[in-house]
Amino acid sequence: MTPFSIIAPGRILFGRGEAAKAPAAIRAFGARGLIVHGANPARAAWLMDGLRAEGAEILALPCGQEPTLALLENALQASRPFRPLWVAAIGGGAALDLGKALAALVPAPGGPVPHLEIVGQALPLAAPPLPFIALPTTAGTGAEVTRNAVIGLPDHGRKVSLRDDRMLARLAIIDPGLTDHSPRSITLASGLDAITQVIEPYVSCKANAFTDAITAPAIGQGLAALIRLMETEDPQARDALAWVSLTGGLALTNAGLGAVHGLAGVIGGVTPAPHGAICGALLPAILRLNHRHTTGDTARRLDLVFDRIAEALGGAADAAPETLGAWVRAAGLPGLAAQGLSPTLHVEVAEAARASSSMRGNPVVLPVTDLVAALQIAS
Repeated sequence: MTPFSIIAPGRILFGRGEAAKAPAAIRAFGARGLIVHGANPARAAWLMDGLRAEGAEILALPCGQEPTLALLENALQASRPFRPLWVAAIGGGAALDLGKALAALVPAPGGPVPHLEIVGQALPLAAPPLPFIALPTTAGTGAEVTRNAVIGLPDHGRKVSLRDDRMLARLAIIDPGLTDHSPRSITLASGLDAITQVIEPYVSCKANAFTDAITAPAIGQGLAALIRLMETEDPQARDALAWVSLTGGLALTNAGLGAVHGLAGVIGGVTPAPHGAICGALLPAILRLNHRHTTGDTARRLDLVFDRIAEALGGAADAAPETLGAWVRAAGLPGLAAQGLSPTLHVEVAEAARASSSMRGNPVVLPVTDLVAALQIAS
């Protein structure tokens, strides 16, 4: 067996009702901290009330959009004088990314740019991060268990990562009840992100025994749960999708991603489209493209993915990418053109994506011409 290592948060709590443990568990990290929440502060009110009841002093910061460099810099200016002892984030992937970045940078001198990939020097953190606690309210990004925070740079038309192994959460609390009754469009986009994040590590050239063990069963489980939730609200399906999202976050941290995320990171910098919606539009085309170019063990892995899609959606296994693409559109996910990606940018996006860190996990090296073809299909 090929040697591997496992990188994961210090502690993970999973299950309905586990969020009730959050106030006391967070207070144990100190008497003063930051709460990063999504656009609607009411969704975090129970947590802030619980922390205050535990005697904690709180500074609350909203994150109503995917974090940009300007948003991060402003949040740092507000946070450092408060001298927090911990950072907790409750919300979707955007809130978790901002919270993770603040935990990493509040104790350090200077600004974020030197630590960013691509536009900076990707320097290691200058000081140990504050304890970070994550409570996701969507099932998709897996950001509660990853070691990076994605930051948008609108002036550069890119999204880049702040990355350090020490950015892993000290505590991740995944309570599927926090995702109940999420809007249909958010459930669809975030769910497709979760499914992509168990498929790409499974077929990654960096896959290992650990990531195989957690991703292979999750592919069909995630598809079945998302199909169910497109039909009706179902707590059991919410539970399953939350588990798949957690699995994807652990898997991508330990085996990387692939061309879907390589392209999505660039597209997210030039369009306002949600990350999960971009991934969902791209996944069928990239599956077909990778299958066309692979042989041996990777082809076998892709065949398993095709089988799982066919089992969930029907149709022949060899037509699984096209079946998935048709279902995604029928469920209401728009193509890339409707999400804001102009065809005139296809070549530029493909060329930029080839240099992304996510692309290094793809099972084969894909030429720009093939990536452009995938963008056309996904449009």
